[in-house]
Amino acid sequence: ESLEMEAPRDDEALVRIVATGICRTDIDLCDDWDGEPVVLGHEGAGVVEQVGKRVKGVKRGDHVVLSYQSCGRCPPCRTDRPTDCENFWDLNFGFKRPDGTNALQRSGVRGHFFGQSSFSTHVLATERNVVKVSKDLPMEVLAPLGCGLQTGAGTVMNSLGVSKRESIAIFGTGAVGLAAVMAARIVGASPIIGVDINPMRLKLALELGATHAIDNRGEDVASRINEITGSGVDDVVETTGRPEMQQLAADVLNPNGTVALLTGETGMDLPGGRKTFGVIQGDAVPQRFIPKLIALYQAGQFPFDRLVKFYDFSQINQAIADTKCGSTIKPVLRISKP
Repeated sequence: ESLEMEAPRDDEALVRIVATGICRTDIDLCDDWDGEPVVLGHEGAGVVEQVGKRVKGVKRGDHVVLSYQSCGRCPPCRTDRPTDCENFWDLNFGFKRPDGTNALQRSGVRGHFFGQSSFSTHVLATERNVVKVSKDLPMEVLAPLGCGLQTGAGTVMNSLGVSKRESIAIFGTGAVGLAAVMAARIVGASPIIGVDINPMRLKLALELGATHAIDNRGEDVASRINEITGSGVDDVVETTGRPEMQQLAADVLNPNGTVALLTGETGMDLPGGRKTFGVIQGDAVPQRFIPKLIALYQAGQFPFDRLVKFYDFSQINQAIADTKCGSTIKPVLRISKP
């Protein structure tokens, strides 16, 4: 379907999308949305085609990865904490610009999802959510870095600050969980325990750095963790959002241990110095963290390309179905040629 989009404003860049990842958030909204038509997609990568006169960080022809939006003006943004942006919800889930307008209004559709709406051939973004990348790198591979992989790796490296020899369990070894597994291996955590119900994903978790894998369809997770560590674990990355798994994550913590909740919860303090807390985007500043992940990928330490399966844009429904059934870990849609 063709839509009419406004030209970029002074603070916007027009980006031609080459590829975009599909994130679980996109899928959940597809399933649950009952409002007016919107364009989803928030893991875009593409080529800058036009910039407004106030845009200085990128220029026409630059290759960019797109990430989440932040305002740049509130106290958290001014102190380099954009994931705590006071306007985060509106800017990323409000389907509108900061001033409330919508570049797709003439078509009766809302855009600006995560400041991009990348299930489309072109998007409008700002300097706050574009990350310039080398033209030597394949954009279709880099696209998923803007949300899910950044969240998983950032949770380990930034939010939890996992140190060498800390024990960690990752509940759910989808794209976000496997990014956490790779990050845990990079920082030297041990043991690294992957928990899932999908044997294929658990096998891949072991190949990517997990020291142990638990299939919680037939194994008692708490007992197995105790068997592996002799007690509990120092950290848990909980990606499933299932209440019983969140409770289990808290139950297997060592004293002073921490559970990172990645599905929108706020968390709480627990006995013994334990705690749970919510994480957004791995507390990452995209313009710094995405280049770090790319450097680790180039060094062979963060082989996230092993998670990716490519689909043509026209196969979006098949990509979503494959992800739901567990046969695809990280779907990426090819939208245009580089």
